[in-house]
Amino acid sequence: MQPLKLVVSGAVGAGKTTFIQTLSETVVVATDVEASEDIGKTNTTVAMDFGTVHVGDDLLFLFGTPGQERFDFMWDVLCDGALGLLILVSGIKPSDFRHSRRILEFISTRYSIPYLVGVTHQDHGHAWAAEDIASYFETPPEHVIGIDATDLASCKSALTSLLAVIAERTDLQSPV
Repeated sequence: MQPLKLVVSGAVGAGKTTFIQTLSETVVVATDVEASEDIGKTNTTVAMDFGTVHVGDDLLFLFGTPGQERFDFMWDVLCDGALGLLILVSGIKPSDFRHSRRILEFISTRYSIPYLVGVTHQDHGHAWAAEDIASYFETPPEHVIGIDATDLASCKSALTSLLAVIAERTDLQSPV
């Protein structure tokens, strides 16, 4: 069985690394380094995050992209051969929505892969709701979900939803 490749992308601080660390059954390969500019956190991903998870009999490879625009060349490297995309959007950082939408449009158009939008930081009272993000991204509401990247059950639910979206568009038999 060939592993299935999924990409997790989004702006800085959306929860990509945390999502992969929460789900991965193996030690996550991370390329985090100290941030050289003020990006709202001390470390940043400069190449990728990589983790693995089994869903049924399938092995999924999870590749996380860097969030900073200066590393956007990695999108092509990591998305080649991907089966699906989970784009994470911080519900408390509307200033990042435009960048996140650009990432989504670039990847989903260039690679014509199914995607799901996960809205993180929903535990904050002023976070944008999933249905508002769907409207902003002009995405069907059923393809946008709230997610807690630190919670295993929430991450598994997002992964299950992404696999269902992929199954809708492909011949892949959903393992869920």
